[in-house]
Amino acid sequence: MRMDFGLHLEQTQKLIMTPELRQAITVLQLSSVELTEYVEQQVMENPLLEVKEHDPERQEDSPPPDKKEQDLEWIEYFQDRSDLGLSPNRGQREIIEQPNYEQFVTQAPTLAEYLNFQLSLISVSPDIKKFVQYLIGNLDARGYVGISLEEASEQLAVGQEKLEESLKILQSFDPPGVGARNLQECLTIQVNLLPEEHPIVRRLIDDFLPDLASGRLSKIAAKLNVSPQEIQKAADIVKTLEPKPGRNFSQQNDTRYIIPDVVVEKVEGEYVILVNDVAVPRLTINNTYRNVLAKNSSADQNTRQFVEEKLNAAAWLIRSIEQRRLTLYKVANCLVELQRDFLEHGVKQLKPLNLRKVADIVGVHESTVSRATSNKYIQTPQGVFEMKYFFSTGLSGTSGNQVSAESLKKILQEIVQGEDPATPLSDQKITELFDQRGVKISRRTVTKYRDELGIPSTTRRKRY
Repeated sequence: MRMDFGLHLEQTQKLIMTPELRQAITVLQLSSVELTEYVEQQVMENPLLEVKEHDPERQEDSPPPDKKEQDLEWIEYFQDRSDLGLSPNRGQREIIEQPNYEQFVTQAPTLAEYLNFQLSLISVSPDIKKFVQYLIGNLDARGYVGISLEEASEQLAVGQEKLEESLKILQSFDPPGVGARNLQECLTIQVNLLPEEHPIVRRLIDDFLPDLASGRLSKIAAKLNVSPQEIQKAADIVKTLEPKPGRNFSQQNDTRYIIPDVVVEKVEGEYVILVNDVAVPRLTINNTYRNVLAKNSSADQNTRQFVEEKLNAAAWLIRSIEQRRLTLYKVANCLVELQRDFLEHGVKQLKPLNLRKVADIVGVHESTVSRATSNKYIQTPQGVFEMKYFFSTGLSGTSGNQVSAESLKKILQEIVQGEDPATPLSDQKITELFDQRGVKISRRTVTKYRDELGIPSTTRRKRY
């Protein structure tokens, strides 16, 4: 066997993901809030980066006034004694209303804080108070007690009688139904607080909750030997009760608001696009470190290499942020042009759209459009939407025009809202109504959209 050694020239192409490219991709897919945190982290790690402070435009210094004018200004100042806390006229009191800072709450109280506040207002023994606090600490997000009394009795080494007494105290607190161990107990606590007695409502809660959830009112009426109308009235009362009394209170790490990344406003008949990156710190490069790279600098080679690497990283970050702003603007501008009917008339005019079409118009790859629109929101005259909302599939109408899925869902909601509650429309009938409007849609698709919108089935929508 013979082996030959030699040099061979070969040309190949490879896709290499450089750190700079990875950073540019990361910056592009960040929302404005996430970008702010990312920039602050980079400023801490890179000494060449510094935040540019926004200074108001300085006016040219005017020549100092002469001493006589200064004396006149001081005299006028002391004649106006409002700044000194003195009343301008004797016998009159100037009342200045100051804001009450107790009215400004940074965060809504949690359910545990609200219940502990109520506990502090009642007179109970220290042991019972401790047990009630223990039960409050074991409430879940719904407001239910997530531990059995048997398990609590073992952990606290106390009899169940004390815990049952503590549980009754907790269940007497606001909101009604808090401290229940299951749905039936939660609803029963609230029924007990109603001004009138409702025996049929109690029977529904105790024995027929699954049938009630499925809308089988005729079956319940036959078993209770009453009319379906009476069952309908009792079911309406049950629907007014709160099955999750704890959900109206704040939870830790709640998302309280959405900061739109793009704002679209209509000004004099034209739509203006604003990339909302005001909160993102404006970056600049520290000149002190940049002087190290000067020719006459006395810094050693290692220092110059370190500063040069950080300088390149800082310049690339600034360039990536600017590229993100430009790409986001181009994509948003394309969405505004393609979805102008939606901005004018609402969801029913939303057109089907895919990433490829936007990418071809903007002149970038589909993945770039996907990253530019991921986790970002746009504020429009029709409301705040996720940018991915504008990319939806659709169906073809009889006239050849395309109808988006969101538009079909809106039409479906209007059809259901306009139906007769005594004889609700079936999915097949809704399909026929779509056909009359020039939209070919299958019954299976109607069922799918109805489930996505949370619209109950025909039997559950029926009213007697």
